[in-house]
Amino acid sequence: MQELAISLNTKSHKPLYEQIYQHIREEIQNGRIPAGEKLPSSRRMSANLQVSRSTVDLAYEQLLSEGYIESVPYKGYYVCSLEGLCHMEFKEPEKKERRQSREERYRYDFAVSGIDPDGFPYNIWRKISREVLSEEDPQLFQLGEPQGEPGFREALSDYLHYARGVNCTPEQIVVGAGNDYLLLLLHVLMNGSSRIAMENPTYCTAGHCLEAMGCDVISVGMDESGMLVEELEKSGADVAYVMPSHQFPTGIVMPLRRRMKLLSWAAKAEDRYIIEDDYDSEFRYKGKPIPALQGFDTAGRVIYLGTFSKSIAPSIRISYMVLPMGLLEIYRRKGILFSVTVSRVDQKIMEEFLRGGHFERHLNRMRAVYKAKHDLMLGRLRKMEKICRVSGEQAGVHLVVHFVNGMTEQEAVRRAAGSGIRVYGISRYRMEGQKRYEGEAVLLGYSTLRLDELERAADALEQAWSDNKKV
Repeated sequence: MQELAISLNTKSHKPLYEQIYQHIREEIQNGRIPAGEKLPSSRRMSANLQVSRSTVDLAYEQLLSEGYIESVPYKGYYVCSLEGLCHMEFKEPEKKERRQSREERYRYDFAVSGIDPDGFPYNIWRKISREVLSEEDPQLFQLGEPQGEPGFREALSDYLHYARGVNCTPEQIVVGAGNDYLLLLLHVLMNGSSRIAMENPTYCTAGHCLEAMGCDVISVGMDESGMLVEELEKSGADVAYVMPSHQFPTGIVMPLRRRMKLLSWAAKAEDRYIIEDDYDSEFRYKGKPIPALQGFDTAGRVIYLGTFSKSIAPSIRISYMVLPMGLLEIYRRKGILFSVTVSRVDQKIMEEFLRGGHFERHLNRMRAVYKAKHDLMLGRLRKMEKICRVSGEQAGVHLVVHFVNGMTEQEAVRRAAGSGIRVYGISRYRMEGQKRYEGEAVLLGYSTLRLDELERAADALEQAWSDNKKV
């Protein structure tokens, strides 16, 4: 048995037991303490290092749990053979010259995705996470049900009914990590033979996902009320992908009359469906929220998609869909083969977040935050009436700016970039092969910028877009 000379740093943020553990572990890994060697007793080690015996015991317990040492009754601790023991070495990453990304070249980015910098509910999320993990339920780390946990789906069903007017049972809900997974699942349920109509412009990410799966994605025109049902009828599509509560990117809110026409189209044929993407319906600033299209569906034709990406955070990656009864029967035969892609731990945290009323309070707080930003931007842009007009201001977290002074979309983007501001041309949301969107417009998202940043960015934009600006 050899004595161990360990230099402990009492001023380090690292606990003493961890310093002892790391020193002994490295000595064993490097072969300086060979297999079979007996370690000093915890009493002797604590006396030599002038630390408490419990500190040494903690270090030994960690080494024991990782398989570096073994405890022999009535004899003490002995070093184990490292054969078969997993050992990973991490090297410091090489310092390379850091290139400035395109995003970093902008002073202000009017991103259309993301949340308020101070918007995530850290405190309550941390509290619920601790409570869920403190239960030490081993079932939480098993795979779970393919559709999602029953408790979470029940809480979600209750929320959707009172907040969005969605008529569903927990059995109709399927949970998934992002809409792309849910679209893949739908593709399987529909035998991969669907012809899907999307608005122009549209949420291109969904369109590209559907095309990658082999779907025939076509463009259908829009007017001020949304997708043109007459054009949809002529397109030969059997699925319509729409965002009636707040169309992306135009911001159009589909009126009830157009919704009824869309539902009538779907009911005319047995295999016709409507995919309703309700991605940010929680944030509405004018009038009462219009219930989801699914709530008016009596023929079982609407597939409802929802997500917590806009309301909580994109990284949460919890989305869900409500299947009509006809597709639910198919799901029970085919979709049940797919494992759930959201962990049971995350589902449990989200369930408690909903049941405890925390989500409702969080939404009320964020509505106030985003409304302040919405009103600020709307007020500033309306002062630029000789340059532009605004649409899509009723809901969501972005505005659509249309130019009335002859400025093109490309010129507006270029002028803004010249002043260190990133804006997004509406034409970038046109699927390949679709006709050009009529009109010159850009999108200004305001969720990720603070109020003082929005003030400065609006000043800079007005100057960049003024008529006498040299390009």
